[in-house]
Amino acid sequence: MDGAPALVHIADMTDSLMTLLLAVAVFVGSHFALTGDGIRRVLVARLGEGGFAAAFSAVAVISLVWVVMSYGAARMDNILLWPHLPALDMVPVVVMPFALVLIVCAVTTRSPTAAGGEALVSDPRPQQGIVTVTRHPMLVGVTLACFAHMAPNGDAASVILFGGLAILSLGGIAHIDQRRRQSLGAKWGPIALTTGVVPFLAAMQGRTRIDWSGIGIWRVVLGLAVYVALIYAHGWFTGVPLGW
Repeated sequence: MDGAPALVHIADMTDSLMTLLLAVAVFVGSHFALTGDGIRRVLVARLGEGGFAAAFSAVAVISLVWVVMSYGAARMDNILLWPHLPALDMVPVVVMPFALVLIVCAVTTRSPTAAGGEALVSDPRPQQGIVTVTRHPMLVGVTLACFAHMAPNGDAASVILFGGLAILSLGGIAHIDQRRRQSLGAKWGPIALTTGVVPFLAAMQGRTRIDWSGIGIWRVVLGLAVYVALIYAHGWFTGVPLGW
């Protein structure tokens, strides 16, 4: 009888984690499913481009809200997968500034891998600015942020959440490259050859030169400013105060 409360507690933890896992699976899976050529083509034919965009946005928002709520519940009763090490607290401190600079650059730079970026292939130099660092600055930045947050946490809920988002980002990179190869054909070859996914890899291999002037110091400063703002707003924004 003494073990009954413990068993109930374990069952509650398992239920909350399974709910989070299901929510993340729906969020990630719906993105892959709805952006696949087959399903997307059918839905666009029935709903139109505007209707499809509205439906996709609705599914994304609803599933994201479910993920956030499930993550909050799962963290109340959580399972630690690896012990907290103070040294790991420095991982996001080091990684997040770079991740946020990539994200800011992605939002403010035209890219052949961004939405509507196919039109850039007609430019004399479709790869400029941050694209000379990585052709997927947004998704690489999100991936780095996910792994940076997993390292110091080590709890099952965080691994499920950030691991799922990392899978979505990495899968998105592969999916976008595949669609660009299909839609652009031979025109995609020069872009793929002169850019890379891993930051700075194409430059280190001599396939491109970093366009520092195209990146611009103001984008770096803005990314670092966002980082500082998130430090102060982290507890309010996420409900989880920083531990350093």
